[in-house]
Amino acid sequence: MSSILFYVIFLLFFSCFMRSKVEETPYKRLCSTKNILTVNGQFPGPTLYAHAGNTIVVEVCNKGNRNITIHWHGVKQQRNPWSDGPEYITQCPIQPGATFTQTIIFSSEEGTLWWHAHSEWDRATVHATYPFPKPHAEFPIILGEWWKKDIGQLYNETIQSGGDVNTSSAFLINDTFKLIVDYGKTYLLRLINSAVQEMMFFAIANHNVTVVGSDASYTKPFSTDYVTISPGQTIDLLLNADQIPNNYYIAAKAYVGGAVVPYDNTTTTAILRYHGNSNSAPTALPNIPSHNDTNASVHFTSKLKSLADKNHPVDVPHKITTHLFFTLSVNLIPCPNNSCAGPLGRRFVASVNNISFVNPTIDILQAYYYHEMTIRCISMDSISTLWDGGLEF
Repeated sequence: MSSILFYVIFLLFFSCFMRSKVEETPYKRLCSTKNILTVNGQFPGPTLYAHAGNTIVVEVCNKGNRNITIHWHGVKQQRNPWSDGPEYITQCPIQPGATFTQTIIFSSEEGTLWWHAHSEWDRATVHATYPFPKPHAEFPIILGEWWKKDIGQLYNETIQSGGDVNTSSAFLINDTFKLIVDYGKTYLLRLINSAVQEMMFFAIANHNVTVVGSDASYTKPFSTDYVTISPGQTIDLLLNADQIPNNYYIAAKAYVGGAVVPYDNTTTTAILRYHGNSNSAPTALPNIPSHNDTNASVHFTSKLKSLADKNHPVDVPHKITTHLFFTLSVNLIPCPNNSCAGPLGRRFVASVNNISFVNPTIDILQAYYYHEMTIRCISMDSISTLWDGGLEF
């Protein structure tokens, strides 16, 4: 880890100030080099450690070439929404050359969370974790995507064309990664899916893991030989190094439920290495479910249940006073002369209850504070004579 990591660990007990410099850094992957946005030159970015109740102050200096925001994924930020990070929702983006100071207040969060860019698709490279200390040895494992093309250019082309995003060139596990363990010891793996839009299957050859937490909350423990993890989700795993000392593959690949959805069909790998086996060849790949195995995905997700013990009570309301119904969908709207890249020459539009959000010129929180609420949306009902319904994947 870098000196910044140790600096943060030391100061967090007193409330920490950290400077994060967002900048372009050249990286070579898949035999080609491109500039990517990084924080303090690291990819993935620096790890932060904190205890419940800590407050950290982060000064974000945007030395990149486009707007950026940083979101603290999973932190409740109660009565402190100004530092949450989503662009045009809680703040306007940080422009190139500008600086923005964020105060992150931890309350009851437990387990693993992560921070990432929250502007366009910059979280493809601007991301990291800030796990809370645990008594076991621990490793953050970050699943990501890599495009040979510039991510900003890819985003702009996708928005202009109206079609689905080009599939990534490869998946990543911590950029490159070897997990070195001692036989008989237990390790905490903090698994984060930073892929832009793909759910992922994850497994370690010949090893089961025990799920103990997800999204900064403890869960009822259960053992499994694979994991299904959604974009932005975190899952805490206990790994017992109890197999014959050897080298074992760690692997991850996409889960895609839709029959006609294009996807990256590559499998990314890392190595689990027992001490003293540096020269032996890895075993076979783990037995990961196939990319369209919906039953496997649902089977894993259905096991995630709140810990709900005496020290972690769950107070679920029993009296419902208001019923809310939300329909999430991906729609198609017409383009002139069927000129868009979506199915039938149309444009993809995501919606909630048939309404799509359009970025305003002032962020919503600021508009609310100054009583300047004018929110621009696209209502699918207003163009109901032009479109023929949503596509549900």
